[in-house]
Formats: sequence, structure tokens, C-alpha cells
Amino acid sequence: MIKSYPIGAIIGRFQVHELHDAHRFVIDQVVNNHRKSIIFLGVSKVIGTKNNPLDFDSRKKMIQSEYPNSIILAIPDVNDDFAWVSEIDKRIREVYPIGDVLLYGGRDSSIPYYKKGKGHFDTKELEQFTFVSGTEVRRALSEDVKNSSDFRAGVIYQSYNQYPKVYPSIDVVILNNDETKILLAKMPFENGWRFIGGLAHPSDSSYESTLRRKICEDAGRNINIGDIKFVGTAKIDDWRYSKEEDKIFTILFKAKKLFGTIEPSANVSELKWFDIHYIAKSWFDIDNNVIGPIVNEHKPLIKMFFEKF
Repeated sequence: MIKSYPIGAIIGRFQVHELHDAHRFVIDQVVNNHRKSIIFLGVSKVIGTKNNPLDFDSRKKMIQSEYPNSIILAIPDVNDDFAWVSEIDKRIREVYPIGDVLLYGGRDSSIPYYKKGKGHFDTKELEQFTFVSGTEVRRALSEDVKNSSDFRAGVIYQSYNQYPKVYPSIDVVILNNDETKILLAKMPFENGWRFIGGLAHPSDSSYESTLRRKICEDAGRNINIGDIKFVGTAKIDDWRYSKEEDKIFTILFKAKKLFGTIEPSANVSELKWFDIHYIAKSWFDIDNNVIGPIVNEHKPLIKMFFEKF
């Protein structure tokens, strides 16, 4: 036991389904070398992600089952090293007001951030001899479906313990060069027409890049568009999410086809130019309700476009 430090502490994330040898090596240094031990679990501001799939309580129970005499505390992520370090020091002293403290860290630990934030306590970086990638452990688990009630219960728990999601998408009113026609698409297994569009992807640099990507994917790579303008936004009553808490919000643009050949992709059964004056006269009733052959989720979009332009 390190006599001069009655209190040992460690900060980790432990985002795995069970502790592995590298975790135990680090925790054992704290538990075996000190009369009192604190294990801090970093808590992300985002939940249910690939890097942070487990909440605090799940990880606390996992660690406490093997280290029942250790104090296990949550330490939330903050975007300020000084505020984060101050919170660590405060929570240690809330549990143990008196006694010298040694703060441990292993590979890729939080110790450099603690030092940068000018923490009050001494630190020690541990030399590890066993290395296990938590990312690789999680990736392997994501590919393994287990036939057990515990597995299925865990999936259900995860789905309920997430923030409601909004999925951003774009839709685009493509006009021909003289702006007398609108390009609409028909998808397989749908009777109505719709605007070209779809969900934004994290790899897109902007909503405008999402727009260009979706046009290439659905209407051909040879199309050149310009004069992109914002029309408006709307919550889409997409049938896939009609009974879900999560929803789709779309941004509607208009753009002009400058040149290129329209070619429907494998995802599109048909592309067709519609006369804009014909739509204005035939697709709306006397109360300005949309009655034309457009899918229900895009009726608010075509109404928005005609009201604005």
C-alpha cells in the first residue's frame, strides 16, 4: 500500500459489456494500493452512440459487481478543462474531505487534461502491458446477435433511453431552364409523385451538398443545376415514422436545371416533367388544398412552393 496516499482515484469510460484484463489491471492499482478508492465514470452529453452506448448506471453496476468496496461516481463531460478538473476535485472532497489523493490514468488517459486544468492532486500514469481496444470490442459485439432474453431486454432498454431524434432531410423543386416545368419522381411501390430528396448524411458538408448528392443519386450524374434558393421548412409526416417519436424535418429548396440528361436511378421508377401552370390549375381545389397525384408527405411542400413563388 502507498502509505502517503490513503485515497486513490481513477477516471475512465469503460464503455464495454464486461471488464477486460486491461481494465482490471488499472483498477487493481487503485483498489490494492489504497485504503480508499474512487472510480469516476465519464458521462457524455450524447447518449446511445457508438462511442458511448452505455449509460452511467449500466457501467456502475458492471464495475461494482467486481469492486464492491469502491466509490463509483459520475463525472460529466464539459468543454472546459478547468471546469472539468474543478468538478473532479470537488467530488473527491465531497466523499473524502481529508487525506492525500493520487489520481491514476492508463493508456490514453485523462491525466494530461487533469494536469492542463491545474488539478490539486498528484497524478500517476500507469504502464500497461495489456491493451484492448474498446472500439473493437464494441464493433465485434455489434455484429453478434444473441438468442437470449437479456440481449433483447438490453436492446429495448437502449431504444427507450435516448433523446427523441429529428432526422434532417432536403427536398428540391427542380425547374427546367425557362422555369415552366417541375421535375417530379415516382418511387417503386408508390402511386403518387414526389420531389427528389432524402436524408442528410454526416459526410455531407452542407444541406446544399445533400441536395446535389440526392439529385445525382436519383436523377443522373450528368445534371448540372444552379440558382439554388431556399423555399422553407416543414415537418414531414413520413409513413415510416408516423407511429414513432422520432420525426423527419425537411428543408425545401428550388433549383434550376441548366443542362444534362435526366436518367432515373435504380431507386426511382419514373421521372417526369410537369407543366407548372397545369399543376397550379389542376392540383389544388378552391380552398387551396392539394388534390393532385402527389404523395401525402409532400403535399405541404408543393403548397409551400406555390404560395411562395
